[in-house]
This record gives sequence, structure tokens and C-alpha cells, in this order.
Amino acid sequence: MVWTWRYEKANGTAVVPEGAQEEFAGQGDAETWIGESWKQLAEDGIDTAVLLDDDRVIYSMSLHEA
Repeated sequence: MVWTWRYEKANGTAVVPEGAQEEFAGQGDAETWIGESWKQLAEDGIDTAVLLDDDRVIYSMSLHEA
């Protein structure tokens, strides 16, 4: 199992960040990484992060502060 994040604009269009796609060994590692990186991703124009376990969507979340 490989855990990754998919990034989207508000309209659902995929955004490919610069650099390599991060891959994680587990959900906890992926969530820790997004917790440390979400502000920069939002500044880079990403609106939503979608957590994937291989190709299965686990959940999506907004990168905008409430």
C-alpha cells in the first residue's frame, strides 16, 4: 500500500505540484506531512488535498483556514 496526496483547485481540477509526488508508508505519515505542509500548498494555489491509499480515496479536505 502506498499513501499519497492528490491536489485540486476549488473546481476539482487536478494540480501537479513542482517536484516529485510524496509517497508514504502509512496514513499517519501522510497526515503528519500534510499537517506540516498545508500552508505552503495553499499559498501555491492548491485548494483541496485528497488522501489516497493506492488509488482508493480515503478523504478530502480543504486547505483553507475556517
